[in-house]
This record gives sequence, C-alpha cells and structure tokens, in this order.
Amino acid sequence: MKVGILGLGLIGGSLARAYALEGHTVYAAEKDEGMLSFAMLAGAVHGKLDETTIPQCDLILLAIYPGGSAGWLEANAPLVAKTTLVMDCCGIKEEVCRRCFPVAKQYGFTFVGGHPMAGSQFSGFKYSRAGLFVGAPMVLVPPVFDDIRLLDWVKQMLAPCRFGSFSVTTAQEHDKMIAFTSQMPHILSNAFIKSPTALKHKGFSAGSYKDLTRVAWLNPQMWAELFMENRENVLFELDQYISSLSAYREAIEKEDMDGLTALLDAGRKRKEEVDG
Repeated sequence: MKVGILGLGLIGGSLARAYALEGHTVYAAEKDEGMLSFAMLAGAVHGKLDETTIPQCDLILLAIYPGGSAGWLEANAPLVAKTTLVMDCCGIKEEVCRRCFPVAKQYGFTFVGGHPMAGSQFSGFKYSRAGLFVGAPMVLVPPVFDDIRLLDWVKQMLAPCRFGSFSVTTAQEHDKMIAFTSQMPHILSNAFIKSPTALKHKGFSAGSYKDLTRVAWLNPQMWAELFMENRENVLFELDQYISSLSAYREAIEKEDMDGLTALLDAGRKRKEEVDG
C-alpha cells in the first residue's frame, strides 16, 4: 500500500512510522525540510508527497491543523485518484468535514473524518512512535452512516495503526464531546499551573498534581486554533465549570460544611455514574 501523510508532527510522524514498520511505502509533505529529511533517514518516510506521488496513494492522511488540512485537500483534490481513501486526523471535525465532503464528492474519491484518540503532552516528530495508536480509540465521521462496506474498508486501511476500537458519530456531536473530554482538560491544566504556588511545589506534590498538570505542556498555536474553531462548545463547557467552581468557593467562603460535603459527594457520585 502507498500512503501519503500531510504533516510530520507527533500524530503524522507516528502514522508514518506505523505504516513504514508494516512494510508500506510512505510519502510525506512537511513544510520543515529538515524534519522531512530526518524522517527519511529514520526510515519512516520514503519520499515526498507531491504532484507525482499523490495520484499513486491508496490512502492519504491529513495530520496538520484543521484549516490547513482542508486547504491542502481543496488545492490537491484534482490529483487524488478516485480509488483513494482520504482521512483527516484533526482534533475537531465540523470545519474539515464541511469543506472536505463536497470536494471528495466533486472529484470522486472518498473522504472520511477521523480523530485518533491518542497523543502526548510533547509535540513534534522526535516524540513520534509506531506504537502510539496501539489499543487507542479511533473516532470516525463518515459521509454516510449506514455504509458497512465503507467502514470495513476504513478499518482495513488503518490496520497498521492497531487501534483498539472504532466509534462512528457526526461532526457536530464529535466537537461537542471533544470540548469536554479533550479541550477543557487542556485549558484547566494550563490555567491551574499559573498559580504562583506552583513555583514552590517540589517536595509537596505527587500523583494528583502530575495528573492535573501533564497537558499544561502543550502546543500553544495548535490548541489556540482548536479552541477558537470549536468556540461555542468550549464556551459552554467553560461556563459549566465556572459555575461549579463558584459553588465550591461560596461553600468554603461561608464555612458551609454541609453544603461543601454535598458538592463533593455529588461529584463522587457523578464519577461513579459515568466511569463505574
């Protein structure tokens, strides 16, 4: 199989390594020529993804920012073979799917939205690894939801990544859920670490501190773009969280032991309800 990958950051680099490890030919497009050369030296990439190799690809994976992924496909769609499967790997789906589904239909190839639920607080090709997706969930946003043959084809094409599970949803529902499960934790972690007390934490912190602050170490430009493009959903979750925090603050300020206990118990019960 010949695979084209746009972007060689953590996700794109890990995809390249996974397919190369399984013996597939990998072409990549990366604006950083030094990174592209390094990926070739590492054996993760075998050539450039350009006007000569795009038509040869059986699978093309778009692994840069949502706007850039959609823009690349709009510009290069005439070169994509009708037998090619194109997928994005972006953190939000509405903009990408809104722009890419019509392009795929116009030129006769297949586009499916995708979001591999795997990653790290670190970014860049140097942190990529072939096993990043092993056992991880993969979210799919197909153009048609009852096409079993399409979903089977997608799973076969993604087999070298060794995802643990697949779920199918709409772009709108995906972005609502991601605002809660992914984007909010990054905001909360990034805001929490700004306390002046953080400068003195060594010797006083353990697992809970590490868990809460791990994703504060993020790619600012990428996450800012994702937050802005999912603005309404992120604002909804922020409002919910601020409201909850205010209730805790008020109970503590007023020395309302019963009220604070009730808030904590409600949170404990919700955790049990959602995660068993």
